[in-house]
Amino acid sequence: MTDLTDDATPLEGTLQQTREASQDIPSNPSANPTLGEIIAARLDRRDLMKGLLGSAVIAATVSPLAIAAADRAQAAPASSFNFPEVAAGSDEAHHVAEGYDADVLIRWGDAVLKDAPAFDPLKQTAAAQARQFGYNNDFVGYVPMPGAADPSAHGLLVVNHEYTNEELMFPGVGVQDTKEAAFAKMTPELVAIEMAAHGGAVLEIVREAGKWPASPARSRAMRGCGPRRIRKAAPCSAWSTTARARSRPGAPG
Repeated sequence: MTDLTDDATPLEGTLQQTREASQDIPSNPSANPTLGEIIAARLDRRDLMKGLLGSAVIAATVSPLAIAAADRAQAAPASSFNFPEVAAGSDEAHHVAEGYDADVLIRWGDAVLKDAPAFDPLKQTAAAQARQFGYNNDFVGYVPMPGAADPSAHGLLVVNHEYTNEELMFPGVGVQDTKEAAFAKMTPELVAIEMAAHGGAVLEIVREAGKWPASPARSRAMRGCGPRRIRKAAPCSAWSTTARARSRPGAPG
C-alpha cells in the first residue's frame, strides 16, 4: 500500500492513489494508472476536446490532468471508427450510433426462476430477491449451448452480481458505509436483501429476430446468492427454473 502525506497534491502519485487517500478506509490502493490516464496516452487533446470521447461517463473518468497528459501523447493519424459519432450529452435516453441498437436484456429484480414474484422496490424481501436477477453486473459471460443448431444464437448468460448500493436500492436509506452513517439504518431485513442481491445468475438466452429475450420460462436458469453456491457439477440438462442452489454454511456465493 502506498502512503501519501497530508500535503500531497494531485500531481504526486497517480490519480488512483490520490482518490484512495481521500477515503476514510481505502478500498483499492493501487499504483496502476487510471482509465483516464490510459485513454489520454492513446488519444491526443484535440480528439478528447472535440467530443470523440465526450460522453458524460468519459468526462467523469478523464480528469484535467489526464487531458493535460494527452498533450504529450502521440496523436493517431486517423480514427478507426466507421460509424457516425454520437453527440456528447446527458439525458434519460441511451444513445447509440446510427445503425446500432441497445436493448435491455434483463434488469435488477426481473424474474430468473419461474416462481419469482414481480419486482416491487417498495416491498422487497430476501426470499423474492433470491429468485430475481441480482444487483450490479460485474462479470458477464456467454457460453454457447452444446448441441444448439446455432451456438452463437443459443447459449447461457452467466452474470456475477458483485456488490450493492443501499442508497439506490432502498428509498430513504441513503449511503450507510461511511464513518458518520455507521450502517445505522441497515436493519437485518435490509442486510438479508442485500446478501440475496449478491452472487450469480445463469440464464438461457436465444436470439430471436435479432433480439435476446431472457425468459424464466426457459428450461435452464439458476440463482446463487449469499452463503449459497451454484453447483458447478450440475449438468446443463439437469438445471431447471425450479432448481435451488444447495445451502452450505460458510461457502462463498
